[in-house]
Amino acid sequence: MAACNHLPGDLASLAAEVWSETQFDGVGFGLLGSVVLDPAKAQISAQVGDYGWGGAAGTFFWVSPVDDMVVILFTQLLPSSAIPVRKELRALVYGALTGA
Repeated sequence: MAACNHLPGDLASLAAEVWSETQFDGVGFGLLGSVVLDPAKAQISAQVGDYGWGGAAGTFFWVSPVDDMVVILFTQLLPSSAIPVRKELRALVYGALTGA
């Protein structure tokens, strides 16, 4: 239950995307942080139910219960939206898993 979406919709329906690199469309929020609701809508490589958290300087982690995987990224990049490193890391990791 902690990794489930506790919002009535996704973040895009409730908040304004200002400077965050985090996707708001297709992503909810639970007790453990962000929760992927719809990877296609979020335009990220992910599984439904992936959850994680990101820091101000681009640090990021996510857990994929489906793939039995934890990914942690430590970086110091301000603003974190200068380079879409989180999105690129997801694409590289899931590409390696699928052989794409």
